[in-house]
Amino acid sequence: MDVGDSGDVAAAPAGPPPALDWKFSQVFGERTAGEEVQEVDIISAIEFEKRGDHLATGDRGGRVVLFERTDTKENSGSRRDLEKIDYPTSRHPEFRYKTEFQSHEPEFDYLKSLEIEEKINKIRWCQTANGALFLLSTNDKTIKFWKVQEKKVKKVACMNMDPSKVIGKSNIGISSVSSSTDSHLANGGYKDKSSLNLINDFKFPPGGIPSLRLPVVTYNDTSLVTRCRRVYAHAHDYHINSISNNSDGETFISADDLRINLWNLEISNQSFNIVDNKPANMEDLTEVITCAEFHPSHCSTLAYSSSKGSIRLIDLRQSALCDKHSKLFEEHDAPTSKSFFTEIIASTSDIKFGRDGRYILSRDYMTLKLWDINMDSGPVSTFQVHEYLRTKLCDLYENDSIFDKFECCLSGDGQRVATGSYSNLFRVFGCGPGSNESTTLEASKNPMRRQVQTPSRPSRSLSSLTRVVRRAGGGGENPGVDANGNSFDFSTKLLHLAWHPSENSIACAAANSLYMYYA
Repeated sequence: MDVGDSGDVAAAPAGPPPALDWKFSQVFGERTAGEEVQEVDIISAIEFEKRGDHLATGDRGGRVVLFERTDTKENSGSRRDLEKIDYPTSRHPEFRYKTEFQSHEPEFDYLKSLEIEEKINKIRWCQTANGALFLLSTNDKTIKFWKVQEKKVKKVACMNMDPSKVIGKSNIGISSVSSSTDSHLANGGYKDKSSLNLINDFKFPPGGIPSLRLPVVTYNDTSLVTRCRRVYAHAHDYHINSISNNSDGETFISADDLRINLWNLEISNQSFNIVDNKPANMEDLTEVITCAEFHPSHCSTLAYSSSKGSIRLIDLRQSALCDKHSKLFEEHDAPTSKSFFTEIIASTSDIKFGRDGRYILSRDYMTLKLWDINMDSGPVSTFQVHEYLRTKLCDLYENDSIFDKFECCLSGDGQRVATGSYSNLFRVFGCGPGSNESTTLEASKNPMRRQVQTPSRPSRSLSSLTRVVRRAGGGGENPGVDANGNSFDFSTKLLHLAWHPSENSIACAAANSLYMYYA
């Protein structure tokens, strides 16, 4: 132990943070026993707003549902006053339903004889302004810019015709035009023309009428108004797989299999193509773009992943068409380990920047990888997610499960990462120095129950979440067990999840149900 000249003891290096104890918080849209899941109700996108006060989900029916946080509204007062209050807060994020709207409708492309489904592929929050919420949503072809705002409902106060209700010495009293309340209609109207003649013939006495009372407009209730501000269409020949808004608050990108376009939020009829991977001869095509993401703070930097498992970092300042990357992140497999499935399982399905922009998290079918943008020699950490499925790749290929695209997310402090799996499970890993945290949770009201060793075929009475209508085909039955000895089910998969930007809270989508957990 080192002691300095001042007599202070040097602090020992801090160890890895302890593993989090996850608890169930809320569920929206929980299914009852035996309830069949409608295809249009399955959640296909989920995203926290940057401050964490709102959460948005999109489904295959083209709807966007918004939730707002409620636990922070219990205390009133300024932020400075609240910071002076000295008491431990044991609160965890709680949300309630706010509103929903139909974002996209099914369409048909007559030129290509192609049906365009309404499913929401991605949702991204934009900067708030004047108390209004702004967000981008996209299906396979069309991006829309939405504004959600609370507007006050105007109501005209009733005219009080009782002179005894005049308060004090107020000179605002009751109209003495008529003593009968029955002749009045709403907004000061009258039933017959004779009453109108009385008004026309009426002369104000000198000094006015001290008891005259005018109707007052009041704002008692508020209603949410949703409006589509912009529609960005006809810019992609292939299906849009990702959108990402820029830190400058003015631009965003959209990516399909071969191209990435740059948009201005205020201009919907023009975009700039910044990446074009389409070869002159489509037979020469070897890889496609799978995901694209802007850097969280550098407005000229973005990253995109490919079906070969590589991630390219590009700088918009280098050239108008970014056909050359500034950095390439990829991990080369040993030639002896290659097989028919190697390229399929290497395809990156999702990438996310850490909050500080130093690290990139990527998800392929088998693993999670954490990359340091200052080190392109290989990932700094690799987390095994589906290693127990390596012997089942043939079965996964036959039932198309091998093409499932799982998302990933990082905690706000960058200490942990999370991703989904089959049987409605999701995994949380510690990525801090020296951390070996690895937790498997189930999207149910008892998230830790899958930690216990269970028989290869669990009881169907444990949770309504496991009672899902199974797809026909090879994926309908449980062909094996996972690393914990639990049976895995290819028909129930947790593809979409999001980590709260500032707290240890995760929202995940299991079919049509939204589950939320905290630690």
